Amino acid sequence: MVKIVGIGGSLRWESYSQQALKIAAQRVEVLGAEVEILDLRQMRLPFCDGGKEYPDYPDVEKLRETVKQADGLILATPEYHGSVSGVIKNALDLMSFEQLDGKVAGLISVLGGQVNSNALNDLRLIMRWVHAWVIPEQIAIGQAWGAFNEEGKLLDEKLSQRFDGFAQSLVDNTTKLRGN
Repeated sequence: MVKIVGIGGSLRWESYSQQALKIAAQRVEVLGAEVEILDLRQMRLPFCDGGKEYPDYPDVEKLRETVKQADGLILATPEYHGSVSGVIKNALDLMSFEQLDGKVAGLISVLGGQVNSNALNDLRLIMRWVHAWVIPEQIAIGQAWGAFNEEGKLLDEKLSQRFDGFAQSLVDNTTKLRGN
């Protein structure tokens, strides 16, 4: 069984990125993977200053160790000003090759406006830089305010099917690349 860790790059409590992450995690679990979501809204993380040790912030070690033990990742980010959120970038910056090298990653972006791939492309570059393997399937949810119902379920069947394909690809590729 593969272990997948999900990280959402939004601190907003009613976050569409967190809703999308939850849906992806549920789809991955249905396929038999173990999933843990690290909720950055509940973690106390400092701004990365390039240092290796953050003794005043035990959640840095929790983040690092949890990701290090995972086979793959789901990264969900809102798109802010045409790129990834500072929250997810900071979380990734607090880690290094030791945690991220060789991880299989699935990427999700959520936008208030029209769908585009800016945040996904930037996140793909970041993950490639740390030697992670990003699956080709990715999800961009435009006009997110209209994508979910009050219970957080997807309203569009085609988008729901994309989540199924995303989950299948993440589990299959993680299994192949991790040799599980």
